[in-house]
Amino acid sequence: MSAFLQLRNLLQRRLDLIADHAFRDRDAAAHLEALKQVSEEIAAEHARLRAQLPPRLNHVLTQASFSKALEYLDNSEA
Repeated sequence: MSAFLQLRNLLQRRLDLIADHAFRDRDAAAHLEALKQVSEEIAAEHARLRAQLPPRLNHVLTQASFSKALEYLDNSEA
């Protein structure tokens, strides 16, 4: 899992941002930009790690099923 720690942290950060309704309500444009930024970081990390990823994890990331990817990482020894 340590090889994928950065990916796991990015996935968690994205979920935390989605859940941050106060941020969204206070500054919708900045909230959207933060979501866009973390999504781009996830995509870059996915591309960097693609050759090392277990097939199931690669699949859920390719499908942008980020909650499932986080669940996979939290429940496996990947």
